[in-house]
Amino acid sequence: MHYLRIGEVPPKRHTQHRDPDGGLYYEELMGEEGFSSDSSLLYHRHLPSAIVEAREWVLPDQSTTPNHPLVPRHLTLHDLFGDDWRDADAVTGRRLVLGNADVRISYVVCGRPSPCYRNGVGDECVFVESGSAVVETVFGSLEVGDGDYVVLPRATTHRWLPTGDEPLRLYAIEGNGHIAPPKRYLSRFGQLLEHAPYCERDLRVPAGLDRLGGLDRPDHPGETEVLVKHRTSAGIVGSVHVVPDDPFDVVGWDGCLYPYVFNWRDFEPITGRVHQPPPVHQVFEGQGFVICNFVPRKVDYHPLSIPVPYYHSNVDSDEVMFYVAGDYEARKGSGIGPGSISLHPGGHSHGPQPGAYERSIGVHFFDELAVMVDTFRPLELGEAGRAVDDGVYVTSWVRGQDT
Repeated sequence: MHYLRIGEVPPKRHTQHRDPDGGLYYEELMGEEGFSSDSSLLYHRHLPSAIVEAREWVLPDQSTTPNHPLVPRHLTLHDLFGDDWRDADAVTGRRLVLGNADVRISYVVCGRPSPCYRNGVGDECVFVESGSAVVETVFGSLEVGDGDYVVLPRATTHRWLPTGDEPLRLYAIEGNGHIAPPKRYLSRFGQLLEHAPYCERDLRVPAGLDRLGGLDRPDHPGETEVLVKHRTSAGIVGSVHVVPDDPFDVVGWDGCLYPYVFNWRDFEPITGRVHQPPPVHQVFEGQGFVICNFVPRKVDYHPLSIPVPYYHSNVDSDEVMFYVAGDYEARKGSGIGPGSISLHPGGHSHGPQPGAYERSIGVHFFDELAVMVDTFRPLELGEAGRAVDDGVYVTSWVRGQDT
């Protein structure tokens, strides 16, 4: 990402930075790939390494079940949470839908502030389906709402504070590494290029260090619990670190590593005379997966075009589509609607439902919004995915729907 500087930092890195009373601030380097990639320097009022107590955090069910026998699936995420969403939070309330060694996809509907949280496994890209929140981080605060992608670098301490009266619905994509704009969108120095469907002006960055501030904030909690997701030889586990001071005690930072927000409404869709392949919809990439969004757009304008996708077999990928809004043309007649996930696994040829191929001829605009994750290892079903599998989607291409 591009360089940012927020708050108070000294003229020279790794030099003394003192508070008004002459005490030293504590410099923390937060960097990727050892010391060989993007990083930022944060200046804390208190020792960032201090831990008063550590204990186990028992994560929600992280078990997965292979997709065997191999079938496409329809998962109805809106059936996962009822009226109890007011008692759930954006971290501990997540339920695992799908996962593999590279990526885990979870869903939560919540209304309660989350505890402080840090993902030590990988970056997170959290899509806000609906609702609004303030995400407080050590880099500052982010105001988020429907349609936002919130990208949180690995080990960023943060918490979610829902705002408003509506439930906050989050689709959380957790990587096993880093999540960033696709390399083909970037110059060799990291600038988003002219052919990219978005640019730096479209990214919202942290602000409001003054609303944090450690002991200076009137609601300073003293000892604070920070939930940490991390790895052991046994897999992904959780720990609770009790720290002696408010973790949001940063007075300034600078660098090229920080959380940011991108809204799908700022994505400029790439279209053509004939049907364009899914890579034109890509918005981010991770280790072993890509993230795409299908936004409202003009579609194919060749006089003989067929606007819905051709039938295709992604032999190297599993395809996960989360349907957010609109009327997804290719899935008409399958029961899929907002809040649905379709899983089309590698090894199975998929495409439009019966009748959709023909009905799309002459259509010039698709009013649809969906978030797609393509993975390069097979996905397995989490407990939430198993709970809301409709069990009949596999036969939807032979049931003869033509409506």
